[in-house]
Amino acid sequence: AAYMRGDENALPVRDKGPVRKFVRDYIDSRRSPGEYIFYALFVLIFTTLAIKTPAFQATVLLIMYVLMIVIAAYGFLLRNKITKLVKEKFPNESTKGIGMYAFMRSTQIRRLRAPSPQVSPSKSFFAKK
Repeated sequence: AAYMRGDENALPVRDKGPVRKFVRDYIDSRRSPGEYIFYALFVLIFTTLAIKTPAFQATVLLIMYVLMIVIAAYGFLLRNKITKLVKEKFPNESTKGIGMYAFMRSTQIRRLRAPSPQVSPSKSFFAKK
C-alpha cells in the first residue's frame, strides 16, 4: 500500500529520488498517446481475426506499423523534453535512464501504473504546464 501511494521509503531504487518523482508527476499530469496504444492494438488484432480478407488484414498491419512509428517518435521527443527539464530543475543530478523511465511510464495504462499517479491529468496531449 505504501508503494502504491508513492511513499519514498517503500519505493524500489528504480523509483526513488526527487528526479524520478518529478518525472512521474510530469508524465501523470498529462494524457499521452502511448497510454492508448494498447487499446488500439487490441482492437486491431481482434478485427484481423474476425475479418479474414487479406486486403483488410494488410491494411490493419500497416496501421499497426504506423502506430508503432508514432509511439517511437513520441518517445524520442518525450525523452529529449524530460532530459532538458530535469537538467534545468536538477542541475547536479544524473539524467541517465530518465528518458526511458518517462517513456515506459507514459505507455502504461494509467490505472495500472505503479506507484499510483499522484496528480490529475490535463485534458489535452499538448497542455503546457
